[in-house]
Amino acid sequence: MKKIKYFFNTHTLRFEKVEVPLRVRLLQMFGFIIASITTAIIIVILIFQYIDSPKEKLLRQQNEAYKANYSVLQDRVKQLELQMLELENRDNDVYRSIFEADPIPDSARLKLMEAKKEVLSIQNLTSTELTDNMAAQLNKLSLRVKFQDSSYVEINDMVKNKEKLLRAIPAIQPVSNKDLNRIGSSFGYRIDPIYKNIRMHQGLDFTAPAGTPIYATADGVVEVAGFSADGYGNKVVINHGFGYQTLYGHMVKVNTNAGQKVTRGQVIGYIGSTGKSTGPHCHYEVIKRGTKVDPIYYFYNDLTPEQFDRILKAAANNKQSLD
Repeated sequence: MKKIKYFFNTHTLRFEKVEVPLRVRLLQMFGFIIASITTAIIIVILIFQYIDSPKEKLLRQQNEAYKANYSVLQDRVKQLELQMLELENRDNDVYRSIFEADPIPDSARLKLMEAKKEVLSIQNLTSTELTDNMAAQLNKLSLRVKFQDSSYVEINDMVKNKEKLLRAIPAIQPVSNKDLNRIGSSFGYRIDPIYKNIRMHQGLDFTAPAGTPIYATADGVVEVAGFSADGYGNKVVINHGFGYQTLYGHMVKVNTNAGQKVTRGQVIGYIGSTGKSTGPHCHYEVIKRGTKVDPIYYFYNDLTPEQFDRILKAAANNKQSLD
């Protein structure tokens, strides 16, 4: 039953019924509705702040599963990267060293890509970012595997060409030297016979009478054959492939032509004293990938260990070159 309210009217000195205007009633109703809606919104916000909806709960579970799977996959990727690194090191330090091939530079194996650091931790990555990150790592690993595979194909070709490689490496003395007494000057800094100052002597001098045969020390193709104005006089340069070249200088006569194929032990010329020379001899150089190296370490087909030791000491004792 609705309560009726009264108030005392001092003018009429009577109790009169309280009449609420319609405008006031509408305002009260509107205020109640606004307060109710506001309260409901606050309650919903508080509920969803601390309590997940069924959809959010499912998404959160899926995200946790993604993270767990990502951790497992990342551990597997790290294991594969360690195995890949071992194969790469073995490729450079073992397989390629056997065939004296250049190691593959790290840049070719995408080390720069490996050096990129992850900016976000796993806990802060979304499922899309996790997927993209894993895809990038797998793609990087796939590229390294593909590159390594091509390297092994190249090494396999080297194995097939091993005999050809051995024939291409300088392995005998260019002049008959059974008594081991024909080395006149060795590789290194020596006194120049003409200028009388110390200069780098980039080969070995073999002394012998003029007209003594000079032999190709490995199979190859003649690049230069004839007189040159660079001090070598009549010279022959042979390209043996696999990064090897040999040079024979100061010949009295050249016995080959540019472009001709020669084999180890073939006569390519005869000892003389042409060019910058102080007496009949053969100046012999070994060039490996563009760098002149000491030829004395390339006589292993000719010498026993004892003979090599003798020739090494004899070469070191000669302080003046012949050219």
